[in-house]
Amino acid sequence: MTKNSIFIEEVGNDVLTNLYGNHDENIKLLAKTTATKINARGNQIQVEGSDEQFLHVQYCLRLMLEEAQALSLNLEMTHIILQGNYQNGEQQNSKGNEVQEVNIQTRKGVITGRSPNQKLYLHNIVTHDINFGIGPAGTGKTYLAVACAVEAILNQEVQRIILVRPAVEAGERLGFLPGDLSDKVDPYLRPLYDALYEMLGVEKVERMMEKNIIEVAPLAFMRGRTLNNAFVILDEAQNTTVEQMKMFLTRTGFGTTVVITGDVTQVDLRAGQTSGLKHAIEVLDNVKGLSFSWFQSKDVVRHNLVQKIIDAYDSK
Repeated sequence: MTKNSIFIEEVGNDVLTNLYGNHDENIKLLAKTTATKINARGNQIQVEGSDEQFLHVQYCLRLMLEEAQALSLNLEMTHIILQGNYQNGEQQNSKGNEVQEVNIQTRKGVITGRSPNQKLYLHNIVTHDINFGIGPAGTGKTYLAVACAVEAILNQEVQRIILVRPAVEAGERLGFLPGDLSDKVDPYLRPLYDALYEMLGVEKVERMMEKNIIEVAPLAFMRGRTLNNAFVILDEAQNTTVEQMKMFLTRTGFGTTVVITGDVTQVDLRAGQTSGLKHAIEVLDNVKGLSFSWFQSKDVVRHNLVQKIIDAYDSK
């Protein structure tokens, strides 16, 4: 084990503060991930570890510094960099076409894709009418879809946002839950609400819901409708049946963007029922005009243990 120093030159205190994080949380995560001891003081960072570990720390710090200079580094971004899922600059999709950078302006700042998979997901949403985002929890599928919906409604590209989710949780059905339709559906849509509140504010969301600009619709109530000039998000799509998924997809009208999100490893349907999401992946694989965005455990931007838990379950 040797000690080596890294000097961060020609940056201001605001950049160093952003680089190190609150109570040096970014540096602590860097040290834990690289299995080194790191002491950061001023513009000098001392690293205790092997030569290989030191080179790894140097590389990660360079990427972290690029974000810190834009004052956009946080613990989530640090996590992505350290998982080796960070990419800065131009990238291409599987067909070799350049993926455009999508930046979404909200009341809390700019939202953009952090990992290559997230960037591709956002690119697909703005360039396709029907989009699938598939992968484990915590990868930003729902959050980024809501961000795109908010931008579309604020730019008057669509007339309304429609949030849809199958009510299949722990064996309960809508009819057994207390309250009116909104009361029955609201618990299932809480992640969507949370994202909307963050991006628009509680009062504005409530006003938009009163005017039916934002509509909450249980999947079972979508039959017979044609959705024009709307941004529609179907969340937890792994819990749709084959019939429900076909019904939902054929609701798509003119001027409408549809985003379907789900995790095929978290199906809560009764035994013997086929997930509509799994079936759609197979049936629609070669249909032009649709996009499929795939997320992996390394795209998770929650606690580090979440990625390890996902990988552990996937390995069984």
